Amino acid sequence: MTTDPTHTVFLGQRRLLTAPLPEVLTHLKSLERTTREPLLVFNDQTGRTVDFDLTGTLDDVLAREVLAPAKTGPGRPKLGVVSREVSLLPRHWDWLESHPSGASAALRRLIDEARKADPAAERRRMAILPTDRFLTVMGGDLPGAEDASRALYAGDGAAFRALVAPWPEDIRLHVLHLASPAFEPETATP
Repeated sequence: MTTDPTHTVFLGQRRLLTAPLPEVLTHLKSLERTTREPLLVFNDQTGRTVDFDLTGTLDDVLAREVLAPAKTGPGRPKLGVVSREVSLLPRHWDWLESHPSGASAALRRLIDEARKADPAAERRRMAILPTDRFLTVMGGDLPGAEDASRALYAGDGAAFRALVAPWPEDIRLHVLHLASPAFEPETATP
């Protein structure tokens, strides 16, 4: 079961909204900026801050940010393929190129097999980096932030929760939400 990717809007230390992108853009477009507090939008799947061009009407913004065609360039944008560089030793390239479907197909197959091998570990891994990115931006100056990051990577949920407990409520609740898959107990396979 997949859910729509979400974004979270913070005004200073206060969380305004967590929702799919169209709803977030609608909310951002309707905001009246009457304060100097920083407005930050986070992609919850990556933990990165994102900026949107909010010029024009709401329909313009939605068309540009949500319905925009895939960027052209190397790869197969309509399929979601993005060309990036991979550095391998010659023996690795030789091995990959010896596969009948080619190097790209062999790499995709290896990655898919690794992801399926331990889905619980994959969920934990996929939660750690976005949580740490959010923690660095929103909690980096808060007491215990470095120790919380260490506990996150160590998989120590109890220590993590104790370290973020004194933080401002919205930051604490969101970082706990992002981190929750990192601390899910492993389930035994039959």
